[in-house]
Amino acid sequence: MALSPLVPEEDSADIIVTDPIEQPLKTYALNIDVGELGGHVDGQDAVKQFIYKAIKTARFRFAIYDDDYGSELDDLIGQDVTTDLLETEVPRVIEEALIYDDRIDSVYGFELTREGDRLYVSFYVDVADETIPMEVTI
Repeated sequence: MALSPLVPEEDSADIIVTDPIEQPLKTYALNIDVGELGGHVDGQDAVKQFIYKAIKTARFRFAIYDDDYGSELDDLIGQDVTTDLLETEVPRVIEEALIYDDRIDSVYGFELTREGDRLYVSFYVDVADETIPMEVTI
């Protein structure tokens, strides 16, 4: 038996290459409205939870998250900005917050509605073979 980490050519025929087994995407269930944590979610519910949390978390503010996580919406909201600027920047900021996740293929179809001091944003997220409609209040 050789101590070399290199496998000789004649032994390489015994190596079997298999595709990795896809693991479930289970994550803890978080009820944002009530502030409760409990149970697990998977699949589309886990993606929806990620989308909501990534949009609501301020980017660059919390040391626990890397610089890719979160959004910069708080830089826009509360500022004296025009509706035209909101209609261009909010979709860009939301897309940047979400698109780095490997599960998300595209983010599109943004509609913004302003009512008083609230901004309602609806959009679609493509994940694998599904389209997830999302609505977020900012």
